[in-house]
Amino acid sequence: MEWSEFARWGARISDWAKAYHDTIRARPVRAQTAPGEILAALPASPPMQGDGMEAAFADFEKTVMPGITHWQHPRFFAYFPANATPPSMLADYLSSVIAPQCMLWQTSPAATELETRMIDWLRQSIGLPDGFSGVIQDSASSATLAAVLTMRERTLGWAGNIEGLAGQATLRVYSSVEVHTSVDRAIWIAGIGQDNLVRVPTKGATRGMDPVALDAAIAADIAAGYVPAGIIACTGGTGTGGCDPIDAVCDVAAKYDLFVHVDAAWAGAAMICPEFRDMWTGVERAHSVVFNPHKWLGMQFDCSAHFLRTPEELVKTLAIKPEYLKTHGEDGIINYSEWSVPLGRRFRALKIWFVLRVYGLEGLQTMIRNHVAWSTELCEKIRDTPDYEIVTEPVLSLFTFRYTPQSMSAENVDAFNLRLVNAVNDDGRIYITQTRTDGKLVIRFQVGQVDATRDDVIEAFDVIREIAAGL
Repeated sequence: MEWSEFARWGARISDWAKAYHDTIRARPVRAQTAPGEILAALPASPPMQGDGMEAAFADFEKTVMPGITHWQHPRFFAYFPANATPPSMLADYLSSVIAPQCMLWQTSPAATELETRMIDWLRQSIGLPDGFSGVIQDSASSATLAAVLTMRERTLGWAGNIEGLAGQATLRVYSSVEVHTSVDRAIWIAGIGQDNLVRVPTKGATRGMDPVALDAAIAADIAAGYVPAGIIACTGGTGTGGCDPIDAVCDVAAKYDLFVHVDAAWAGAAMICPEFRDMWTGVERAHSVVFNPHKWLGMQFDCSAHFLRTPEELVKTLAIKPEYLKTHGEDGIINYSEWSVPLGRRFRALKIWFVLRVYGLEGLQTMIRNHVAWSTELCEKIRDTPDYEIVTEPVLSLFTFRYTPQSMSAENVDAFNLRLVNAVNDDGRIYITQTRTDGKLVIRFQVGQVDATRDDVIEAFDVIREIAAGL
């Protein structure tokens, strides 16, 4: 491709992008294709000769787009959002054009130094105190893995990476059932083992870890010969928004000198609004905190902010410095590849810079406050509707409910609500998901897409009621 053709296609795709977002409400939110349908439409072998961008783009529209679930749809109420604002898209486009590999300071000083400044802008934005520094990871899963590896090495006196885990003490890590399954995966990869992830009971409306039960579990493990390594707490858990009492958890951790990692992947973004920060009171005492700007701040997946009170422990766990990765003649530089599991790193800081400069904190705060208010309004509307039950109260913009008509036997309610979720998603006007809470199958609803309006949120319940009546 010649650069003149690149410029022409760049303009054409930009026009396509505008039209896509202008008309996105007319598309079904979830892809409506059958399993294997896209695969069957793709040639089994690569082409020997190229056939040009015109043909490739035509096949993109014909073959790929029908199989896309539209995460940027204003009526995407499933999972958590993965928002992409126009400034973020343009920043990622620029990053793709210059295509730096930002593993070291010397491989692009601007990328490293912009990352240092942007992580501090985010720290200030969510109210973490001076003394925390951080790194942009690809996802909260990677940040949690890095934290688990660090708590492992810290507990083993930094011997695990050198000597291996055979013959070492059996480590224990503690969390509630409300944490994301990425915690389980981190425990596997770190070699600690699923059986050594201790699930602490929760209590109260916040579904948070019981600190008394946590203390008892740690004491029992020590008596049994295990070695506690750390605690993984959550703020705004994925299922129902469960929030651990961070301050009380840190009290227990301090008693036993344990490393604390706080997973606030979704809810952390809302901490740019000071009125929500009581959700994680005591977070400044944690060793490690993660949230995803790509979830609720419009900074385009992938972009995860990982903050550390003692980053030296993370670097001691992950840094490898062969001669070919050394920067000679420069002192005091940061090589962020030493702060993460992958060596290679994308230029993620650029989109943070663009979004914060274009919208400012006030613009992002307004969006989040609207989402919380609209979700709360919908929750009350459902509560006041016969045959519907609110199961878990709103946590920010997330709550759960279910349809429980009096004429239906209790054993049939779960099956009916699952049918309802599937029918709603097949309809295509909105997208929701289900979860289980205290053994009940419930409908999970959250508001978070940047272009969502109050009308989009209220329409969601109209759709649900209509389809429930039809079932």
